[in-house]
Amino acid sequence: MPATSPQRRAALALGLVLSLAAAGGTAVAAIDAAKVEKDRHDNFHKIGSAFKNINDGLKADKPDTKAIAAQAKIIQDLSGKIPSWFPKGSGPEAGIKTRAKAEIWSDWATFGASAKSLQTEAGKLQTIALKGDLDGVKAQVKATGGACKTCHDKFRGPEIDKDHDH
Repeated sequence: MPATSPQRRAALALGLVLSLAAAGGTAVAAIDAAKVEKDRHDNFHKIGSAFKNINDGLKADKPDTKAIAAQAKIIQDLSGKIPSWFPKGSGPEAGIKTRAKAEIWSDWATFGASAKSLQTEAGKLQTIALKGDLDGVKAQVKATGGACKTCHDKFRGPEIDKDHDH
């Protein structure tokens, strides 16, 4: 095709548009990594708050079983979403503040199994809480917290600062 043909100009224009779109996608990914990390952080704080509310509720003179069950549901619902909070490019390599270790992505199978374990334990907690079995909740909240700890021990780095810890 001649250098100045309409097809050649169209092909060059399309190439330029695709190149700009690809370059723009890179910039968007960097911005998204920060948003992903913030959302991840916020969701982990929701889980932590729900644990605190359950533990505080269990210490009450007359624990509110419905309130405890509602908090257990928050943990159960959010625990199933944890793997989606760690898309590729949202870890330390993105240059963002995060306690998420690179091992999350390099050992995804173990990370996924740990997240699944938490989801299983959270499901048990929710079931026991819905029955109003306070002794069962006390035991299961420890088991559920243990599932959190297993993941934290392997995949969570040291504290960065008070306001930013996932």
